[in-house]
Amino acid sequence: MKKVLLSMLFIGAATYAANAQKSEVSKAKNAWALAKFATATTPLDATLKSLGEGLKATDNAIANEKSKEMPEAWSYRALFASRIAFVDSLNVPNAVANEKIAEEAITKAKALDTKGGEKENIAEAETTLSNALRNRAIFAYNKKDFKSALTFFNEVTAKNPQDTSTYVNAGVTAKQVENYPEMVRNFKKAIDLGYKDSESLYSEVISTTFDKVKDTVGGTALLETAVAKYPENPYFVGMQTDLFIKQGNIAKSQEMLTKLIAKDPKNAAYQYAMGDTYYKQALDLQGKRNAIDAKKKKEFDAITLKMTGFIDQALPYYKKAYELDPKMISALENLKIIYAFKNDTPNYEATKKLLDAVKK
Repeated sequence: MKKVLLSMLFIGAATYAANAQKSEVSKAKNAWALAKFATATTPLDATLKSLGEGLKATDNAIANEKSKEMPEAWSYRALFASRIAFVDSLNVPNAVANEKIAEEAITKAKALDTKGGEKENIAEAETTLSNALRNRAIFAYNKKDFKSALTFFNEVTAKNPQDTSTYVNAGVTAKQVENYPEMVRNFKKAIDLGYKDSESLYSEVISTTFDKVKDTVGGTALLETAVAKYPENPYFVGMQTDLFIKQGNIAKSQEMLTKLIAKDPKNAAYQYAMGDTYYKQALDLQGKRNAIDAKKKKEFDAITLKMTGFIDQALPYYKKAYELDPKMISALENLKIIYAFKNDTPNYEATKKLLDAVKK
């Protein structure tokens, strides 16, 4: 210590100036130590003043040829600027300006910190910067400025491509502004990253791809993946059944369901879906029957007979579905309609009573 002190005494004015700048780094360190004690009850203007003074100290440090190569000068600059961006999230222009300062400082600190001495500070600055971006997005969303919120959420995922929850937030926000391709993109990314509730995301993505994006090919591919991953999900199984029916591929639908029922005969969703393969053919015929001229009784009766056949085939599957799952309202509702069509008053009244009880 004495040797260092003596050598400093014999160094000229140029070195003194450099050390004066290095003292700015020390000042920044001290300012950061104090800033970290700020709490939620500390007034915002006081917090920003303290952080601003610390950032100013790093301005002075990086302005000098000697101290601007010190990794500490840049790591603490990143800490101050990222914290300002975080605490002043509502002031978007100021937050964005400090975000840019922090990003530059992080890049410079990483390049200079060859020994890893500033690794923790750099990591903290990166985390604070990410939180600042999330805050800005959430504040915009809560203000119903969904367009800005989507931009901010996408910034977060661009910088943190493994941030699953933010992809979900971006997807939810995109839906608010009816940007359905963007919603699908973000939800699919969250699914790919293993989001814990991917099943619900698949539901959103599949229905949106079919109904809003109008991409039948993409929706079909997603549906096949969802059915493979969640074979017990009645929505996916039912939708695939609908798709096969619309394509006129009843046999394919029934083949799939026959295999599923053989594998798991106590699965109410499979029983219900099999009933649908018959019932929806009956509904299709009903539409055609309604268009027939009342005078064409022979043609009307022929379609009615065919309708009845499909309904009779659907009936045992719906009954089985209800037997396996007494809370399956959809099965009871279809049974009620079928009994009404067949003029089966006792079963209609009994089913109606069960349905009313379940709905209560």
